[in-house]
Amino acid sequence: MSVYLDNAATSFPKPEVVYRAVDEFMRKIGVNAGRGAYRQALEADKIIYETRRNLAKLFNVKDVTRIIFTFNITDSINLALKGLLKSGDHVITSSMEHNAVWRPLKTIEKERGVSITAIPCDSNGVLDPQKVQDAITKRTKLIVLTHASNVTGTVMPIQDVGAVARENNVWFLVDAAQTAGLYPLDVEAMNIDLLAFTGHKGLMGPMGTGGLYIREGISIKPLREGGTGGDSILEYQPEFLPDRYEAGTPNVSGIAGLGAAVKFILNEGIEEIHKKETVLTNYALRKLSEIDKVKIYGPQSIIGRVGVISLNIGNLNPQKVGYTLDEKYGVMVRTGLHCAPCAHRTIGTINSGTIRIGLGYFNTEKDIDVFIDAIKDILNFV
Repeated sequence: MSVYLDNAATSFPKPEVVYRAVDEFMRKIGVNAGRGAYRQALEADKIIYETRRNLAKLFNVKDVTRIIFTFNITDSINLALKGLLKSGDHVITSSMEHNAVWRPLKTIEKERGVSITAIPCDSNGVLDPQKVQDAITKRTKLIVLTHASNVTGTVMPIQDVGAVARENNVWFLVDAAQTAGLYPLDVEAMNIDLLAFTGHKGLMGPMGTGGLYIREGISIKPLREGGTGGDSILEYQPEFLPDRYEAGTPNVSGIAGLGAAVKFILNEGIEEIHKKETVLTNYALRKLSEIDKVKIYGPQSIIGRVGVISLNIGNLNPQKVGYTLDEKYGVMVRTGLHCAPCAHRTIGTINSGTIRIGLGYFNTEKDIDVFIDAIKDILNFV
């Protein structure tokens, strides 16, 4: 029996409708969108539009053209950061960010002279919104923040920080890699100006899909220029959305799968999905807390966290434990620094990393029991 507990990296398995949507598109349509007036091309157009529309519904976006398709959330974040920030600008972020945020910021700092303030979070990864307010200067252009840490599962106070951003006329970019599809997201209620999301995690779609919501009134320089299928006479990229940011052939088969996944989420209900994740996370935290020598990082209860749990077992090497879990027990987890060294410095695990489990919609309490029994068995041989 194999148990997959790495949904924080990529959700698996996908809903059956996702597999069918990709297969049906490849077999029955299989052509580019926006490049022809024949039936199959129009069907491809329709798939992209419906996916965009359902994502807008999921995030409470009023204008569907403000959702831009990208190839993953890293693509989305790079577009937002490199398209917005200029020399002399100041950006605020946290000490819990993924490299998808931190590396582009450091590159922009080096190449453009943008200044960065990384607000220190506490040892559980919790951010104080007042510290964000205190860090704002006349040059502050943007606040960029993960919605939930991919290391500790800590949920950031997005709504409070969004209010701070709005009061100070600062743009607010949210990295929703660990929450989109799993946690209620409302760009209006949360005062989110830019929402970056990926298709292959909580949204339960294929890899190679993602997007960026851009609030009206924000002008971002495109990362690339090229064909859009329309207005081909223009020598420059069109100004209107979404074409301005979607140059080149889109991943239509992937978007078809993402569209099916988003429909699945809307039908199941985001509240029900979040409730199930909460129940499973609470169960896992309780079971883990009963084992001596297991240290759990981040919030110790379900309050203020998602289904991402990092832990270590005594002085055992996390990588060796991860290898043993897979080879001997068929349990798949993630170990190391999880592309987030800033977060590991914050919680004190930069030299060792952690063992991380990421719970998904199709996990069960039985999966967690298998993991717990494996941990107990490993401890018996130490």
